[in-house]
Amino acid sequence: MLSRTADHLFWMSRYTERAENTARLLDVNYQTSLLPQSTADAQTGWRGLLSISELKPAYAAKYGERITAQDVMEFMVRDEKNPSSIVSCLKNARENARAVRGTLTTEVWETQNQTYLEVVRMLRNGDFERDPGQFFEWVKFRSHLSRGVTAGTMLQDEAFHFLRLGTFLERSDNTARLVDVKFHAIQSDFPNSDDEDQEYDFYHWSAILRSVSAFEVYRKVYRDVIKPERVAELLILRADMPRSLLACLNEVIINLSMVTSDPLSETQRRAGKLRADLQYARIDEILASGLHAFLMQFLDRVNELGAHISREFLVPVTR
Repeated sequence: MLSRTADHLFWMSRYTERAENTARLLDVNYQTSLLPQSTADAQTGWRGLLSISELKPAYAAKYGERITAQDVMEFMVRDEKNPSSIVSCLKNARENARAVRGTLTTEVWETQNQTYLEVVRMLRNGDFERDPGQFFEWVKFRSHLSRGVTAGTMLQDEAFHFLRLGTFLERSDNTARLVDVKFHAIQSDFPNSDDEDQEYDFYHWSAILRSVSAFEVYRKVYRDVIKPERVAELLILRADMPRSLLACLNEVIINLSMVTSDPLSETQRRAGKLRADLQYARIDEILASGLHAFLMQFLDRVNELGAHISREFLVPVTR
């Protein structure tokens, strides 16, 4: 396969997944902002979201230092000058799909094309302002549809594996960011929460679990009240949780092995080492050493892995 074709496929799936995960980040913040809390606490949540998404400088350049829920959502949903906004991600996914139209099935192309045209129509008609929660659910649904159509209609050749590789690399990055947004915003330590804090946090943990479609999964796995350390374990170390970091790295390893000609390459080595560090980690050790530091290191390593994948397989273009 031509490296340019692989590049378009890889980034098509990454942009689609990024749009979904941006919707998930915004949705969890939107849901928790509806809970009783001080203005300062609400602003801290939105500031943390911008910070972990690495969009603080771009946001400040447009809106200044004042951070409001309306401005952040406007910036991250419909601002076409923000390359990480939902509308920009869906547009870029469509453009990458169009560049390799002959490699995709008709169903995959039509799904990408219709998603972009529909999101433009919805934003123009004010659907987002009327019901942000419903809009975020729609974005998630279209991403699910794209993955399902890809799995159901594409030949499982190199093109398919590059699509999957992009999806799971992006998902691991965004899951780490989502977990860090929530945990970094909490001021109290796990063992030192009083009853009022625990009741308050229950709704926050419920919101984050629902945002990654894991609320029912948590109940099935732990059969207990929602505890922060178990939420972290579920989203980081559970191989059977589809959006966990370990599950994503497992998929990255599988798809890398299907496209590489050198099983001993540096890309394979880095991916395997990162997966092994997750596979044999324990959540109490991670929390003791600092969850925020762990997630920041994970994000750095995922970015390095993405750079190695680009150098080995793709067109080395700065995104």
